[in-house]
Amino acid sequence: MSDVSGKTVVITGASKGIGEAAARVFAEAGAKVALLARSEERIAELAGEIGEAALAIPCDVSRYWEVAAALEATQKAFGSLDVLINNAGLIEPIAGMGVADPDAWGHTIDVNLKGVFHGMRAALPVMQAAGGGSILTISSGAAHNPLEGWSAYCASKAAVAMLTRSLHLEAGAAGIRAMGLSPGTVATDMQREIKASGVNPVSQLDWSDHIPADWPAKTLLWMCSADADEFRGEEISLREEAIRRRVGLIA
Repeated sequence: MSDVSGKTVVITGASKGIGEAAARVFAEAGAKVALLARSEERIAELAGEIGEAALAIPCDVSRYWEVAAALEATQKAFGSLDVLINNAGLIEPIAGMGVADPDAWGHTIDVNLKGVFHGMRAALPVMQAAGGGSILTISSGAAHNPLEGWSAYCASKAAVAMLTRSLHLEAGAAGIRAMGLSPGTVATDMQREIKASGVNPVSQLDWSDHIPADWPAKTLLWMCSADADEFRGEEISLREEAIRRRVGLIA
């Protein structure tokens, strides 16, 4: 596993699911963690559970100035910015393109796509000035395969995969480790929304088919290590048994 002791890690969408699990995993590994989410009470509670190595910052990633201010507050509190995990994301609206609410569709793009760009844009100058850093983004198999009712989610995740590649092209040689993680289906609240929709085959999966949220969290920690350097600019799929073994999730 990566040695992140003393490193500063910013996690968006940190109030639940993969984000919450990542906050706990990185803190246990010795990192200082900044928890960003709109759910102010929840991230404050989580930060209290983690202790003085955690900072809760209410933030709407769809607004660039909030992301920039959150990263500035993190630097002031912890003195550095070493890892950014772009995790915040929405699945709704789950609806056909002919009936989807345009405002809800656009909001998903604002969070899933623009929110990731906002994180990258705010973190990049800071990390470059420090000589490097890791920018990890949660992707999805939906980035590469269309699914009924998921046009906003699929389109945003496909665009995010290209953002990671673009970031690697522009800043990889300057020490920026840009990577994506496609975790597969994870047992989180998003899966409950998917199941409730009853739309497309993913909603029909049994709950036992989903991996626990700490699997992608532990994979994100591994992605901060030199062992993952060969994947810079690429997307890692947690569906692959070889990756699960390499991370140490399975024997």
